[in-house]
Amino acid sequence: MMRAAGLERYQRLPVAPEAFEDTVRALGPAGFRGANVTIPHKEAALAVADEATDAARAIGAANTLTFDTAAGTIHADNTDAPGLLEVIPGTHAPAGRTALVLGAGGAARAALYALLRAGAADVAVHNRTRARAERMVADLGGGRVVEAPVRADLVINATSVGLHGFKASPLAADEVGVGSCVVDMVYRDGGTRLLEITSERGAIGVDGLEVLIAQGAASLERWTGRPVSREAMRRGVRGSDPRP
Repeated sequence: MMRAAGLERYQRLPVAPEAFEDTVRALGPAGFRGANVTIPHKEAALAVADEATDAARAIGAANTLTFDTAAGTIHADNTDAPGLLEVIPGTHAPAGRTALVLGAGGAARAALYALLRAGAADVAVHNRTRARAERMVADLGGGRVVEAPVRADLVINATSVGLHGFKASPLAADEVGVGSCVVDMVYRDGGTRLLEITSERGAIGVDGLEVLIAQGAASLERWTGRPVSREAMRRGVRGSDPRP
């Protein structure tokens, strides 16, 4: 799939925060077309860029960097927002619905931006550090900060809770409503406790891998200018094909 898209390889690069800027600036000259950026570097990715889309600037974070080696510039975009909207089932489209966003980092900022732009009637934001949630709501011009999670039609987990262990969940069972839709942006082998709770409560759960596929495909489309098959991406991520 990578060769069909005109790219040779996709390489994972763990980077410490203090080395992020230097590493990113070295990627273009080293022959990389672009880079996907994840926790905890999304806000730093926007800061290092020379140019950015309106969406990335409004969100205040980027997950997609594109390198123009001829011009020597770095372009930032955010595909988390459209990727999130892509995976929400039509039965739970945000327009007119209530939503709860957990977290206040780069992924949460993209989620809040996406929900507000899609016409959600009310978006509650809960974060461990209230001041950071208040700053996010002020920056994006919508949503409201809550002291504790509230029931909502749509729940977006944009924290890292559940990433490093199955037992951890950002919500208790009684905080998930029957018939609601929960999107867990965490992706890990074996699923997450939050999605298990979601199933037990009779709610609809969306795996973080689906968000990864949607935003990753959108990034590839920006780098290559070609449409990317979500199903091909899904097979790659699930292990049937080499990882894209």
